[in-house]
Amino acid sequence: MTSAPVLRVQDARKTFGNTAALKGLSFELRAGELLALLGPNGAGKTTLIRAIAGRVALDGGEIELFGRKVEGATGRDALGVVPQEIALYPLLTARENLATFGRLNGLTGAALKTRVDWALEWTALADRANEPIKTFSGGMKRRLNIACAVLHEPKALLLDEPTVGVDPQSRERIYEMLDRLRASGASLLLTTHQLEEAEARCDRIVIVDHGKIIAEGSLAALVESTVGGHLQVALRLDRVPAAAEGFKGEWNDRQFTTRMRDVSSELPVLLEQLRAGGSAVEDLQVRGASLQSVFLHLTGRELRE
Repeated sequence: MTSAPVLRVQDARKTFGNTAALKGLSFELRAGELLALLGPNGAGKTTLIRAIAGRVALDGGEIELFGRKVEGATGRDALGVVPQEIALYPLLTARENLATFGRLNGLTGAALKTRVDWALEWTALADRANEPIKTFSGGMKRRLNIACAVLHEPKALLLDEPTVGVDPQSRERIYEMLDRLRASGASLLLTTHQLEEAEARCDRIVIVDHGKIIAEGSLAALVESTVGGHLQVALRLDRVPAAAEGFKGEWNDRQFTTRMRDVSSELPVLLEQLRAGGSAVEDLQVRGASLQSVFLHLTGRELRE
């Protein structure tokens, strides 16, 4: 990845009535990167994506694509947008949908046919090319939805919840498709509520809340700066030991959870203490800090609806 950003958002501000959706938000998408944009409901993610796509005009701030400032709905030829809602014509076939969106993005003639044929193979829908997509499964529609957004070969792609509501096999296929886009030189900005996907797939993570960036970096950097580099140790015991209140951790009936920095030295001590207290271990799990723990630490556990 090069140091020059593909997308730069600087001091983005947007207010709807008395509600400030974006409050001076700034971040960058780097070349070749898969960047996760995360946040609770109402954090400002949708407004930000719509502003980048040219659907919302900012009250202040700037958006740059490949070093050029974009304003209004122009200057976004190198950008592809995959909306969360399926944006397809249900009565048209897969091939007809692709041809329609290809023309909307300026493709014609032999170039259009070549790209439509490529998209059908890329999505594994070539054998269903001439069927109306109203008969397709949710995963098939999701794949076609993405294909319609990349026919013109954009070098930057916005994906708003591209795997919502699909089965594990379809989700894996979608990420294989995205990996191939990155291999061809595209940079991807992904919004998702599937934190385990962001944790496993993305190079870097940006967390938004109340219209501002509250954290960004790799998962390791976010863990270290928030919940710390401790490991979580969870044990299920056959009985609660004597003097359970003397153990540093949390009890839930026979379940005991604690955090350790050095498991190799601290765990044997704990096991000996439990044995001396008359308890035997029935199950033991050791986990590193997850993106979910970072996310909840930063944004809280209160429901956002």
